Amino acid sequence: MDEHEVLVRRFEADRPRLRAVAYRMLGSLTEADDALQESWLQLSRTGVDGVGNVSGWLTTIVGRVCLNLLRARRSRPEAPHAVVPEPIVDPPDGVDPEHQVLLADAVGLALLVVLDTLAPAERLAFVLHDMFDVPFDEIAPIVGRSPAAARQLASRARRRVQAAPQPDSDVVRQREAVDAFLAAARDGDLDALVAVLDPEVELRASTAGAAGVQVLRGAREVAGAALAFATRVPYARPALVNGTAGLVVDGHVSTVIGFTVVGGRIAALDILNGRRSLGG
Repeated sequence: MDEHEVLVRRFEADRPRLRAVAYRMLGSLTEADDALQESWLQLSRTGVDGVGNVSGWLTTIVGRVCLNLLRARRSRPEAPHAVVPEPIVDPPDGVDPEHQVLLADAVGLALLVVLDTLAPAERLAFVLHDMFDVPFDEIAPIVGRSPAAARQLASRARRRVQAAPQPDSDVVRQREAVDAFLAAARDGDLDALVAVLDPEVELRASTAGAAGVQVLRGAREVAGAALAFATRVPYARPALVNGTAGLVVDGHVSTVIGFTVVGGRIAALDILNGRRSLGG
């Protein structure tokens, strides 16, 4: 087995974990795969001669690539919320090992939305340390800071994450709220829709591969938009979206809707039209 083949096998063995890192960093499976491709190109040029911890080194390379992508995203006019986080829809026959890696640590859409509000260096420090146990002395050179400064970045990010409303963890309770939403939309019942929505609910909608997000806020505004959904209710089927209750709406172009349920009410809807997702 030549050196190149050994390198390929090592990278492929680490790919599920590296993809999970990139997905948390970028909130997009498409961009995560692009980051892994760029990381492989860099690795194939440099090799791993003299590297003691190859898995750690691969994480460092992916982290740097993702950090550069996040910084480039922030420089675009539509930043910081260029797209709705790309959902992961569980396949009909259950969760496979790749899903288990991607969705460990309850990386729901609500968390990805919060992560998207962080500065790129804060996001990297939080993701690598809090989700993947990477020590700060390894994170520091990626962000160009001291280990103490990297620790502060992660601490600031952690406070933002912890300050966000915590979604209900019971999938049955989540599904009850989603079913009530569907029934009210089907019946054209505005009052019932308002009742199942949090007063400060936010609806975020985007199209896969397109820049820009349409945002609606407030129960009345979102309920009004949901009434237009009535004609598509027959084509909606329940699905687990990033491990929580959601919907896939089949049609000429599939739509995925992720719901964030807090205190039995829908606090956020993330809608991705024409999605590319793992499974489903």
